[in-house]
Amino acid sequence: MTVALTGCGSSSGSSDVTLKLVAADYDVDGGQSSKKYWSDLAAAFTAKNPGIKIDVQIESWNDVDRKVAEMVKAGKAPDVAQIGAYADYAAADKLYSADQLLSIPVQSNFLGPLVDAGEMRRVQYGLPFVASTRLLFYNKQLFKEAGIKDDPKTWDDLKDDAKKLKANTNAKYPFALPLGPEEAQAETMMWLLSGGGEGYTNQSGSYSIDSEQNIATFDWLKANLVEKGLTGPVAPGKLNRKDAFAAFTRGEVGMLNGHPSLMQAAQKANIQVGKVALPGITGKPKSAMGVADWIMGFKQNGHRSEIGKFLDFVFSDKNVLDFAGQNDLLPVTVSASEAMEQNPKHQDLREFLEELPTSVLPPVGKTSWAKVSESIKKNIGTAMEQGTEPKDVLGRIGRDATVAEHAE
Repeated sequence: MTVALTGCGSSSGSSDVTLKLVAADYDVDGGQSSKKYWSDLAAAFTAKNPGIKIDVQIESWNDVDRKVAEMVKAGKAPDVAQIGAYADYAAADKLYSADQLLSIPVQSNFLGPLVDAGEMRRVQYGLPFVASTRLLFYNKQLFKEAGIKDDPKTWDDLKDDAKKLKANTNAKYPFALPLGPEEAQAETMMWLLSGGGEGYTNQSGSYSIDSEQNIATFDWLKANLVEKGLTGPVAPGKLNRKDAFAAFTRGEVGMLNGHPSLMQAAQKANIQVGKVALPGITGKPKSAMGVADWIMGFKQNGHRSEIGKFLDFVFSDKNVLDFAGQNDLLPVTVSASEAMEQNPKHQDLREFLEELPTSVLPPVGKTSWAKVSESIKKNIGTAMEQGTEPKDVLGRIGRDATVAEHAE
């Protein structure tokens, strides 16, 4: 899906520049919302900057990272790419840094955790485009049937509530635990943080997947949820996130970890959704998991000034809020986040917004992360199997991470 956008009032002559933008399609229903967003934004930008035109190419999430990689390999890098990862391009010195592109007010407006996640060797190359956090979702009707009156606040509450759901309702999954290969790295990180850990890395930035705290978290999960028969008929290592989400919208799940799009899907299915921060061992943990998608400027064509002007425009409050709002995602800037929080139209996102400023993101600034993530997806579900020790599985993933890190 490609559309050349010339805007209006364009000037002619050799000084004109056309920026190539490749962006991901967020419209899960196969509509045109992402195409329209970029078309309108590019036209508005060119109207204000007549010498700079934008050639927009929209690709599905299944294809966009691969197509950009192919363009870069062929020596035809886009000027701007809005995709899932930036680290490999930054490591290969193919990207402009944030301070080479953005004005100071724009660069300083990003939320802190997203800046940290966009850095490689303390230099920011990945510009966060949209973000999300995760919360614990529960089915209010099933809670009512089980006689549960209060939101779960601790791990003991989770265990006790899951027991009540199993005993008193028809919930197939009292607590759905999707550790299947589709998105296991995200589900795992949510639990590591709720267990009081720092996620996948320690304060020095090295992988610490098999820390004592992380092992204790998975020991608890296995002993208190899985082995008690509270995670449903499909083994956690075989249960993918999309299947768990679909079961939630059918009213078959009491509790699970979810993101904003699940909230909307559940509401369409007439499921009454409760949502709270994922409980910790004795209360709310210090951090939730955050995620972000990225936008970046490539050096190849030498259009640093023009890319910078365009990205400053992209990160205006109006444009950030328009895209985040229409896709049930979170703004990446302080000012847009504050505006969304104050807007009654987005009250369903407030709990997610509250978690973002203190969230922890996966170590996407490491070029090794792709391999480590694959190891987690492949192996972590086996930690819940009978006869397997979580410490052995986490140790194997930890060794894989060390090898990948040394290869960076």
